[in-house]
Amino acid sequence: MAELEIGQHCRVEHCRQLDFLPFVCDGCSQVFCLQHRSRSAHGCSEVNLKNEDVKPDHHKSFLCMYKGCDGKELVPVWCSFCEKQFCLRHRHQSDHECEKLEIPKPHMAVTKQLVKNIVDSKKETTVTKRCKGAKSTETAAKVALMKLKMHACGDKSLPLTERIYFQVFLPKGNKEKSKPMFFCSKWSIGKVIDSAASLANLKNDNNKTTAKKLRLCHTISGEALPLDHTLTSWISNKEYPLYNGGNVILEYLDNEAQFLEDANSYLE
Repeated sequence: MAELEIGQHCRVEHCRQLDFLPFVCDGCSQVFCLQHRSRSAHGCSEVNLKNEDVKPDHHKSFLCMYKGCDGKELVPVWCSFCEKQFCLRHRHQSDHECEKLEIPKPHMAVTKQLVKNIVDSKKETTVTKRCKGAKSTETAAKVALMKLKMHACGDKSLPLTERIYFQVFLPKGNKEKSKPMFFCSKWSIGKVIDSAASLANLKNDNNKTTAKKLRLCHTISGEALPLDHTLTSWISNKEYPLYNGGNVILEYLDNEAQFLEDANSYLE
């Protein structure tokens, strides 16, 4: 009785393996085993011919219409205002200088000017008072300086020649009304605030985007001192100087606020 042969032999000459589930090449239509089923494995005679017939997959691209840009996208990116097509880099109105871009009014510039006018007017109302009390304030600061040096807290590593002493009036609602402190004359106002907040255990979120920021304010004008100014620049300020041994106010202000409404209330 003849043996029953199931399956087919691989057509590769040096293999000829009997495979019960042979593979048929879709190029040359020959039968191969698992090992030689790919075209490259059995050196398919039709592989080059097939590859030549396969057309490359060309994707349609959309060219950016912004002048000087050769960027392309696979999908169209339209500006809903000027109805022109751009790449992702120039998709926003401001990025492609949109002809229908509405330039917002300079609210910040107007606000700054308004604040400046208010500050200037506030300074004018206090200039007479300042002139009359300048000498007495300076004298009082010299007297207070001797007391402050005995009780003030601060960075003990600071050279004595660089120390500036203040009676720092703390934010309203704080348990302590004021605290004597000393700082380095070379420090910026921003660093002075950080040091004072640490010495008085005050919450300081000046490095975060918050509604209120901790600011150092002048006791006469109520002005919030610019963070990038140095203490030295305010000690030598001719119009509204800070005095070594004098008073300053630490308070939380809104981001746009430039001065305290009633600085005198802190000193009462």
